[in-house]
Amino acid sequence: MARGEVKWFNRKKGFGFIRPDVGTRDVFVHVSALHHTNIAALADGQRVEFELTQLADGRTSAMGVRIIEGSSDESVAV
Repeated sequence: MARGEVKWFNRKKGFGFIRPDVGTRDVFVHVSALHHTNIAALADGQRVEFELTQLADGRTSAMGVRIIEGSSDESVAV
């Protein structure tokens, strides 16, 4: 499981990017990666853990995103 910080998340468009603790490239995150966690959106600067998956076009995406305890609680619950 990887960890990182939400760089930005656009609630209206339903996607954003996570800056991973390890690695240099930001990771794409779609709102669908949050559905099973009862989180509707992420907050900028929030600490998260996530799994990495490769999309069909070769990009890396975050899946199974979870908020790390003690992180900013500005996320929106479903």
